[in-house]
Amino acid sequence: MLQPFSWMVLAGRLALFYLPFIVVGLLTGEVLLLLLVATGVLLFWHYNNQKKLADWLWHDRSMIPPSGKGSWEIVFNGIYKMQKRNRVRRKELANVIRRFREGAEALPDAAVVYKTDGSIIWCNRLAEAILGFRWPEDSGQHIGNLIRTPVFIEYMQGRDFSEPLEIVSPVDAEKLLELRIMPYTSGQNMLVARDVTLIRQLESMRRNFVSSVSHELRTPLTVLKGYLEMLEDVPDANQGMMGKAHHVMAEQTTRMDSLVEQLLTLSRIEATPDVSLDERVDVPAMLNIIEAEAVALSGDKQHGFSFNIATELFACGDSDQLRSAISNLVYNAVYYTPAEGNIVVSWQPCREGAEFYVQDDGPGIAPEHLSRLTERFYRVDKARSRETGGSGLGLSIVKHALSHHQSELLIDSEPNQGSRFGFVLPSQFVSTD
Repeated sequence: MLQPFSWMVLAGRLALFYLPFIVVGLLTGEVLLLLLVATGVLLFWHYNNQKKLADWLWHDRSMIPPSGKGSWEIVFNGIYKMQKRNRVRRKELANVIRRFREGAEALPDAAVVYKTDGSIIWCNRLAEAILGFRWPEDSGQHIGNLIRTPVFIEYMQGRDFSEPLEIVSPVDAEKLLELRIMPYTSGQNMLVARDVTLIRQLESMRRNFVSSVSHELRTPLTVLKGYLEMLEDVPDANQGMMGKAHHVMAEQTTRMDSLVEQLLTLSRIEATPDVSLDERVDVPAMLNIIEAEAVALSGDKQHGFSFNIATELFACGDSDQLRSAISNLVYNAVYYTPAEGNIVVSWQPCREGAEFYVQDDGPGIAPEHLSRLTERFYRVDKARSRETGGSGLGLSIVKHALSHHQSELLIDSEPNQGSRFGFVLPSQFVSTD
């Protein structure tokens, strides 16, 4: 067991070392000379141990420390223990890095770790395949020198990575990549690139299919509606079984015509992601027309309507899309609110811009359905939706129309407590002139 190093121990060892020299010096009368000799011996011993330490640290690859006496034995063994701990830590760190790289290589996406100044630290093999990187040759290269797409350079310089970026692959012009950048560690970011070519192709095919089928259905539906209207003028055509069949066919034809119209509306909205802000939309006039339509749609249900409209509050954007969003919310309230229920429609200024909402005292919606209401063809109660003629496309249209105006659908509903559907238009989409 080594004696711990302390000033008391050091002073005691120095005293024991110098004592024989002092005694001999007193006996011979050469105290200063012997003290000088003792100091020289002590310095030689220290420098000799320093050389041992330097040789061990810089030249000797052995883990075994050199032999030493006194305080140098403590120093040698202390450094030895420190090196041993550091080797264990380096080994653990190397295992962590190895596991991380193995995990990153197993990812289905390309991953690139780079410093905030843009210099690349590491990338996986998939980044080499779809981004054209080379590892380790590109270590330290600026990421903008390897992905030279102007929109990516602007994306990097903007430092707003809240939304992903889609670019053409630098190595294959037929591939579309979705890039996401997120903080990794202090002073580092991670870029994740995913090949979304097939997904975008499927989305395009779906939109084209829906649009094509909807257009193709309009012609036979128009013919059917025309003949059904002609049958209304035929004597005795509306009696008995023929009358019942005529009524069902007319009802279902109207329902299918409405579904086709909504499919076409949704296709048009999806096909025009860029909305012109130059068009001034007279929302109060639009709501006056929708109010009259809602009262007519209510019919025998005799709903109580309350329209609170700021008459000098206008919007900027696409009038067709805004009308689709507003009318769908109002008509849904009419469809699903029980007879003699109350419906409140509001269009008022707010701190963020302008707020629109429709509130009813209908049956409400259970929490588990709220997150899926904007999915295409999703209906809370399918049987009830068939009775009311619901297609499950209305809220999907609202969602897409609002996204083009930098807004989103806000839903507040509880079972037996009614529902409130609305949105807030940002100030840049609002006009009071």
